[in-house]
Amino acid sequence: MKLWHKNTAVDASVDAFTVGQDRVLDMNLAAFDVLGSLAHTQMLESVGLLEADDLVVIQKELKTIYQEIIDGKFIIEDDVEDIHSQVELLLTRRIGEAGKKIHSGRSRNDQVLVDLKLYFRYEIEQIVDKTKELFTTLQKLSEEHKEVLLPGYTHLQIAMPSSFGLWFGAYAESLVDDLEMMLAAWKITNKNPLGSAAGYGSSFPLNRKMTTDLLGFSSMNHNVVYAQMGRGKTERVLAQGLSSIAATLAKFAMDGCLYMSQNMGFIKFPDHLTTGSSIMPHKKNPDVLELIRSRCNKIQALPNEIALMTTNLPSGYHRDLQLLKENLFPAFTSLKECLDILKLMLDNIEVNKTILDDNKYDYLFSVEVVNDAVLKGIPFREAYKEIGLSIENGTYQPIKEVNHTHEGSIGNLMTEAIKIEFDNVYNAFNFDQVNKKLVSLVL
Repeated sequence: MKLWHKNTAVDASVDAFTVGQDRVLDMNLAAFDVLGSLAHTQMLESVGLLEADDLVVIQKELKTIYQEIIDGKFIIEDDVEDIHSQVELLLTRRIGEAGKKIHSGRSRNDQVLVDLKLYFRYEIEQIVDKTKELFTTLQKLSEEHKEVLLPGYTHLQIAMPSSFGLWFGAYAESLVDDLEMMLAAWKITNKNPLGSAAGYGSSFPLNRKMTTDLLGFSSMNHNVVYAQMGRGKTERVLAQGLSSIAATLAKFAMDGCLYMSQNMGFIKFPDHLTTGSSIMPHKKNPDVLELIRSRCNKIQALPNEIALMTTNLPSGYHRDLQLLKENLFPAFTSLKECLDILKLMLDNIEVNKTILDDNKYDYLFSVEVVNDAVLKGIPFREAYKEIGLSIENGTYQPIKEVNHTHEGSIGNLMTEAIKIEFDNVYNAFNFDQVNKKLVSLVL
């Protein structure tokens, strides 16, 4: 079944090529397609385009279909083109002529747009909540191990003292900025395109403010042409948000791979969270961290992929946009899995509390020795030169006491300030407000 079908049969190879992966990927949109139709049909009745009796029947059956989707009892049939066609087909089979009336005042163009935005909102909430869990774990570890020093590096050379408190806390704060990127994506996503039809509006007296409110959108895409232009742009901005979180995870994973190597030995994980070698019995491989690194690097390529697929498209709808789902939808799953598995690893991480007992880390404290001399009245440049010469001639003696007290340093992690910033960004999403609107649609 095709909503646009008339009397001419489409070549089977053309049909297969143009439908592509839609039947599989559209299952992600199924519940949201029904939600969009619940709002749209309420609006149609309010402006006189649907009889009240028809609305009652339509709404009842749409809610039945919605529950079938939630229960896993819904499929898109092999000869049905997409989710929109399947829902309308089921309605028509079950309630007759009333099912054919739900498409008044909309096109598949704005129908898929609203489905995508509702789906994106759902995925953003899932990812943001998992990011919050990871943030909380990192802050907990930062506080637990704030007294444990570890080497800091620049140019992969031993540099200055760091701490596990700083290391875990740095990644927690990185997630705050990542969440800012996701909030920007949320704000762009959370605008209603429904009513833009094929991109040029409708001669019906649609009430777009009503559907905006019913679906819990904060606003609408006001200009109907821009509503269509927003497809591709929304995906690209959302991909940038995913990419930002992925970059933080990939960097942490790389640190973890280095830190658990025998050459460093800063951290370790239980045997059941690592893998071994088929030939070297001593090996404990960081496969989980390596796969997080690679998966997240792949996600970081996503904004560029989407940009290349959409950059030379003129205004209006184009079938190219269908393929964006193939790139973006799997990225949601992959990033959520990375967030989950990294939290599992962190819940079981063990830190080495005696790293700096090794004499090779004595040079970490050269700046501490210089600063101590400065506090005794020696000009910094003279102290720097004096300690440099002592290192060269082998008379250098480290001072292994670290007294960093300024904001954000080893002795003042600013954990609570970072949490306040995270909470401020998190609360700006207003997920509860959106979800209340959607729940009311299906009651």
